[in-house]
Amino acid sequence: MLTSLRGFLEMASAFAFYYPLFMSYLWMCGALFYYFHYERRGFPVLEEPPPLEDYPFVAILVPCFNEGENATEVIDALMNLKYPNYEVIAINDGSKDDTGQVLTRLAARYPRLRVVQLTQNQGKAAALNIGCCLTRAEFLVCIDGDALLDPYAVHWLMTHFESSRVGAVTGNPRVRTRSTLIGRIQVGEFSSIIGLIKRAQRTYGRVFTLSGVVACFRKNSLFDVGLWSTDMLTEDVDISWKLQTRHWDVRFEPRALCWILMPETLKGLWRQRLRWATGGTQVLRKNAWTLGSWKQRRMWPVFLEYMTSVTWAYTMAALITLGVFDLCLGIPVTETLLWPRWTGLLIGTTCLLQVAVSMLLDGRYDKGLGRHYYWMIWYPLAYWLINVATSVIAFPRALLRGKGVRARWISPDRGLRPQS
Repeated sequence: MLTSLRGFLEMASAFAFYYPLFMSYLWMCGALFYYFHYERRGFPVLEEPPPLEDYPFVAILVPCFNEGENATEVIDALMNLKYPNYEVIAINDGSKDDTGQVLTRLAARYPRLRVVQLTQNQGKAAALNIGCCLTRAEFLVCIDGDALLDPYAVHWLMTHFESSRVGAVTGNPRVRTRSTLIGRIQVGEFSSIIGLIKRAQRTYGRVFTLSGVVACFRKNSLFDVGLWSTDMLTEDVDISWKLQTRHWDVRFEPRALCWILMPETLKGLWRQRLRWATGGTQVLRKNAWTLGSWKQRRMWPVFLEYMTSVTWAYTMAALITLGVFDLCLGIPVTETLLWPRWTGLLIGTTCLLQVAVSMLLDGRYDKGLGRHYYWMIWYPLAYWLINVATSVIAFPRALLRGKGVRARWISPDRGLRPQS
């Protein structure tokens, strides 16, 4: 019995240790291939993107909930886009602050801006659906109500739609709240995790999720999949899977920059990551049928990766719990969990290597990114613990969440605003 338990614990500890290392090198290889195959071989980094053969009419949808402090800055940035043929539709989704009044004043100033006032909060997905149905544009760029779109972002996104197979393109969100340790770590995270993974997943065939804060859609593809689902906590993950299971191509464009606000408190970060984890599991539950369909075989690796990461989180939680018992009660249950002494060095080195690769790639677009490299040594400790805890809690929450329950807004922690 003890021998079997020892063997099981050794296998669990090996999985907990080697799985993130394996994925880290897999992501780095995929991202580097993406760079040499798409980024370097394609358009170089230019102050201005190359001209398009055509400039289709584009609608920029901005769902807003309690964005009174951010609306003016966001709309002003949208009015300075270099793309020549577009309109902006801001949807005030039953805000409780002065968002409606601010948007009304801005609409009087900018002819390109149309404002939709909803008296009751319907949720981000419903707001996007309404905006989609109110425009004649064939292409929709969707951003959050606190995001600043780069002047050339729409242009870069539209370069991909020359192919009729492309249903959506996700942009490259960059964190602009960088005044605290949490904010600085997230600067590196959005490169070393989000940007790197999207490059790698694009290389391997399917993207787990579009970035909800900046993405462009072909309207026909949205109608083909029934628009955004109003009962999904993470509507961006859901729409990504709906499009790809209908065989629409989803791409990543690193030059389409969008500057975003992120939480800089532990409470705000916890709430955000718990929602992400719950929403991701909710989408996986909804799409579990893909495992049984040969036509959906290109989604199998994405599904397997996510489920393996959840298994890893539960494994880590169990090992940590055993370690606590060992320390507090003196019960020698973790003797077999003692990894080699070089473990910490290997994990730290791999983490810093992954961050270095990602910052070299994204540093072409986000100048001064390297100054945040030092802070990323804290990433494994801080975010592994948060990801383990949120995954363990989110999985049963998503399974128990009833179908058809409307997902509504919760005002997030947006960190300490950067000083202009």
